[in-house]
Amino acid sequence: MSDIFHAGISGARGRMGRAVSQVLDAREDVVVAARFDRGETVDLKLCDVIIDFSTPEASVALAKACAEAGGPALVIGSTGLAPEQEAEIEAAAEKIAIVMSGNFSLGVNILIGLVEHAALRLDARDWDIEVLETHHRRKVDAPSGTALMLGEAAANGRGRELAELQSAPYDGITGPREPGKIGFASLRAGGVIGEHTVMFASEDEMLTLSHSAIDRSLFAKGAVAAAAWVRNRRPGLYDMQDVLGFRQA
Repeated sequence: MSDIFHAGISGARGRMGRAVSQVLDAREDVVVAARFDRGETVDLKLCDVIIDFSTPEASVALAKACAEAGGPALVIGSTGLAPEQEAEIEAAAEKIAIVMSGNFSLGVNILIGLVEHAALRLDARDWDIEVLETHHRRKVDAPSGTALMLGEAAANGRGRELAELQSAPYDGITGPREPGKIGFASLRAGGVIGEHTVMFASEDEMLTLSHSAIDRSLFAKGAVAAAAWVRNRRPGLYDMQDVLGFRQA
């Protein structure tokens, strides 16, 4: 099998699509076979895998088309999908291989895996978990989606759902911290791309795991790494924990 693969870019004229184009064009093992946006037609047979940063509606339509055609594989980074749209992508993944993630940073996804393993091994009765995130002043949601992914990883390590363990923001006279809960704190300032820290603290010691984003191209590089990984996989819905080997694919 050739080491060179053919990739398509959906949402090619968007910010992430342009970043993915730059990463792909710099690699010698990839031929960019198609660049297209919502409403434009493409010959799916040209591609081994398509990287999609478009819209929820366009991602669902693309997943259905690829599933009906028996390929290619997909990497989906579109955000804001409704539950019913996620269900449609899951249905498409019964016929083709799809990697879907809310964050394609390799470093962040390594951090997610480490957080889950740490939470699994550190007793909730002794170790508190706090998630701190910092982003630029223009970000409108808090906690960030990545912070919530980290919280979900910690909750998974403890065998629970995040909704059961997430504590309310600390404000005013809150009383003692409730054992086993997962806390979140958010900072907004300047042009910070994204910083995330997960703190595990006991009475005797503290373990801090953190990640800082330096350049936005890191998300495109992670998506391309996912594309190289998923292009030859069996049908199924995967995420970056599969790509990085934290789970048996």
